[in-house]
Amino acid sequence: MKVNEELSILFWLKREKADKEGRVPIYVRITVNGGRDGFSSGKKIHPDAWDEKAATAGTSCPDHQAINSYITRTKAELEKCFNVLEATCDRVTATKIKEAYKPKPVVVEQTLGGAFKIHNEEFADKVTKKKASPGTLARYERLERYCMAFLRTKYKLSDIGLDELHMGIATNFYHHLLMQDIGENASMKYVKTLKQVVDRAINEGWVKFNPIKGFKCKYEDPERQCLDMHELVKMYRKKIEIERLAEIRDVYVFCCFTGYAYETCYHLEPKNVFKGLDGKAWVTKDRQKTGSEECVPLMPIALEIIKKYKNHSYCVEHNKLLPVNSNYRYNVYLKELADICGIKKHLTTHTARHTFATTVTLENDVPLETVGKMLGHKDIRSTQIYAKITKRKISNNMKELEGKLFTPTGKLRKAS
Repeated sequence: MKVNEELSILFWLKREKADKEGRVPIYVRITVNGGRDGFSSGKKIHPDAWDEKAATAGTSCPDHQAINSYITRTKAELEKCFNVLEATCDRVTATKIKEAYKPKPVVVEQTLGGAFKIHNEEFADKVTKKKASPGTLARYERLERYCMAFLRTKYKLSDIGLDELHMGIATNFYHHLLMQDIGENASMKYVKTLKQVVDRAINEGWVKFNPIKGFKCKYEDPERQCLDMHELVKMYRKKIEIERLAEIRDVYVFCCFTGYAYETCYHLEPKNVFKGLDGKAWVTKDRQKTGSEECVPLMPIALEIIKKYKNHSYCVEHNKLLPVNSNYRYNVYLKELADICGIKKHLTTHTARHTFATTVTLENDVPLETVGKMLGHKDIRSTQIYAKITKRKISNNMKELEGKLFTPTGKLRKAS
């Protein structure tokens, strides 16, 4: 597009840089009196959706409105830069216009706050691309607020240089978190994550070593509650007249028989159910937290619950497999459900996952590796936290041992 006798602005496709999906980057070319310069717009489009003559995105492109808005805005801003430079400079060039439009990036200070900035912005990009969990990002941002509040309270500082960090800061930060009524395990995890943030700054070349790396993070193994089988059966068979609680019960029982966490269950769609190699129905979904696949065969009760809500108005309207409420309501309703069912345990969105891992699978001798695969764990150590030894598990193992050592009448078998 020729703006005037001296300035021309062109948006064009750099086809040799096509990505795996076939999209190519849109570049901007500035021409002033025959001299050229340019830059990447940061936008991509499939060539078939690009109007070469108009240099705009066609309506077949899902992002055509955003791309065309960018093109219109960029043209106007580049022309504005040209006019300002023409009024203030003896000679205007394409490079000067580009530099005026794209000023040099602000250098992030090599401080703890700066380290948080690069760490959290990178993670936010992953969340945008659905390669990381929004919940984890919220935890990183919360840690940043805790750290800045700690520096203000303890040292009267708004920030601190990375070269000023020392072991005492990690120790004092841990104590500060405990005094804010944050649990010991949570406080330890925050300090552990803080070490990761500093490690990211090391990769950036800001500091040579992590001065708080030596802080030892120790965790208390918490008591992880889960339902016993008789409690799970009692809940499943309980006749509930209140519709919202009946739905919550069904969703919770479904999670007990699949091991799905709330976030995964909330995003399940009918397309996530498929026929496996064994000819039976399976359900699959990637965990937002880890990105690992959770692929689970559907046992009769779980399959029954899916069929029950196939034509449910909420599920049909929102393309959901089950009528899952918001996390807050889900947890609130679970407290009511526990009371109705006469269960004294504190039910949460995660106790169902623990019930699947312990009561449904491990107590019935499903191998730990198989359970870990169904839970979407990348590391067997993550599965081992569920593998607590219950009385039922001890009973099952001892019955098996007794059968090997003794006859049904109680006599010791002969050694083979």
